Amino acid sequence: MPQSTMDSDDHLQDLTWRLRSIVGDDNVALDEPMSKHTSFRIGGPADLFVTPDDIDELRDVIAACRAAGVPHFVLGCGSDLLVADEGYRGVIVSCTKGLVNVAIDGETMACQAGVPLREASEMACELGLSGLEFACGIPGSVGGACFMNAGAYGGCVADVLESVRCLMPDGTQQSLPVEELALGYRASRVRDEGLVVLSATFRLHEGDQDDIRARMDDFTQRRRKKQPLELPSAGSTFKRPEGHFAGKLISDAGLKGYAHGGASVSTKHAGFVVNNGGATAADVHAVIRHVQDEVERQFGVRLEPELRFLG
Repeated sequence: MPQSTMDSDDHLQDLTWRLRSIVGDDNVALDEPMSKHTSFRIGGPADLFVTPDDIDELRDVIAACRAAGVPHFVLGCGSDLLVADEGYRGVIVSCTKGLVNVAIDGETMACQAGVPLREASEMACELGLSGLEFACGIPGSVGGACFMNAGAYGGCVADVLESVRCLMPDGTQQSLPVEELALGYRASRVRDEGLVVLSATFRLHEGDQDDIRARMDDFTQRRRKKQPLELPSAGSTFKRPEGHFAGKLISDAGLKGYAHGGASVSTKHAGFVVNNGGATAADVHAVIRHVQDEVERQFGVRLEPELRFLG
């Protein structure tokens, strides 16, 4: 195992034993390749990969990591994440197996953090509830969507979110109304303060199912036409700079198709860096840095990555 923040093999064994006592032997994996858990299909091994079955186990796993002084990262669908080739020295806590309950009460939909946002959108449509159509093609989880106020096609989580139940840094749980979440463009209090989303409640409204489906189909067709969905990526690589569009700046800079190793700027949509096969995290970083430098040189705009880096 690569050099870790964990002090020794004994330390690792102690934490592994503790985590297995919480979630069971089958839900703790050592040296788990993170390429299996990110939409980029890139990333070296995590020291420990833990899959809680419910919120109580998630809470106890995080408490054990904190008590041991070991870094941890709570993972959703891994759709906006680039994990280093060396992997992650700590514990990855995955939400997408155990935290997937959904409860409907009239026009309110409560989803646990691991529910894929696409599935929430589909379920709302089936129930004739409108408001989540924009999310039909967003590949992240509900927890990740609240973390970054995910959005597309003129809609975003802030438009329909009522409240979020979070695990606070002191280990307590709190329900925070949307007004207290400081939601902005790819920003939130969840992100700024290191809160862990346990569940989110969306306030939707009744609509005609055929109309809802038509809007979702339109968004899906537009996405398929314009985005490189056939290749692994982390979605939009850069945030939208004020007064500009990242994809247009990159295209105007002549960078469509620019490649380093197995990574390149998509020829279909310049706002995406894609994995053409066998790309490493180092390849992606090299493409990002070149794009940032060249766009800044030509247009005086420094692009800020939207994806997150881990490890």
